[in-house]
Amino acid sequence: MADREDKNEENVDGKFYVDSQCIDCDLCRETAPNNFTRSDDEGYSYVFKQPENDEEVGQCREAMEGCPVEAIGEDGDE
Repeated sequence: MADREDKNEENVDGKFYVDSQCIDCDLCRETAPNNFTRSDDEGYSYVFKQPENDEEVGQCREAMEGCPVEAIGEDGDE
């Protein structure tokens, strides 16, 4: 389960985030490309834009459910 106290620093503030457990598998970036991106220097994903509509929320939740290391959380600060 993702830990909001261990979020990657690049995450924008909001409900969804990626923590330090990320293994850079690319699943979230493929599932929700409008919301997740990669830190090329550090080799992990983070949320660069919080979802703005139901479709993006659904994609973020799908990415969270599919994350192999449970590095995506939905309980961040809003």
